[in-house]
Amino acid sequence: MLDQSVIEEIADELVAASRTRSTVPLLTTRYPGMTVDDAYAVQSLWKERGIAAGRRLIGRKIGLTSKVMQVATGITEPDYGVIFADEVYENGASIRFDSFSNVRIEVELAFVLGKPLSGPNCTLFDVLDATDYVVPALEILSSRIEMAGRTIVDTISDNAAMGGMVMGGTAVKVGDIDLRWVSALLYRNQTIEESGVAAAVLNHPAAGVYWLANKLVQHGTRLEAGEIILAGSFTRPMWVEQGDTVHADYGQLGAITCRFE
Repeated sequence: MLDQSVIEEIADELVAASRTRSTVPLLTTRYPGMTVDDAYAVQSLWKERGIAAGRRLIGRKIGLTSKVMQVATGITEPDYGVIFADEVYENGASIRFDSFSNVRIEVELAFVLGKPLSGPNCTLFDVLDATDYVVPALEILSSRIEMAGRTIVDTISDNAAMGGMVMGGTAVKVGDIDLRWVSALLYRNQTIEESGVAAAVLNHPAAGVYWLANKLVQHGTRLEAGEIILAGSFTRPMWVEQGDTVHADYGQLGAITCRFE
């Protein structure tokens, strides 16, 4: 494990990078022995810095749950980060492009919990029982650590590259639809760039949620009722530029649109 003073230094560096929309050099290059546990310690301290500054925690995001995402990043296991209330946008929002760094979009489902979930033996059926409803969502990725050569240690430290999310479309109860077959077409400026099916997320989009519940017990916490859980992308990340309009068509679950100004 890194010394606590080093973990604090890294967390403060990432807080500053978020504020200035800048990118810092790879952590794993500067700290070759840095571990996944170190990375989650950095993330936890970064989260506490945010809460101390008045931000409100409302959920978690799960990343790198699908083969397409693992291939895209060269990373072979899931990770997670936290979601603050000020990172959530409404459908149709105009979003400031310069609020983020290395901006990309992912297509996901968000699970809104009606009951707490905790490990170590949480199952798919526990997730379905605890979920109040599921709703389409777009995740906005924002990397505060340079992209080339990243490892999962860099990504976790960077709050799993969470930048923001847009919720929209039609909310459904888990028993009303086979969530594995939810599909989406992702457009950038009226052109389809990506498409995918939710089963690409660990065979069922709820699988990432029980993975998270079981992972969190290692860190002494659990998922609470009311939390929003971004369950993982079922498309590759799509790069966007200032001025782009993003549209995701989820078929019977409606659509999400946003524009980066």
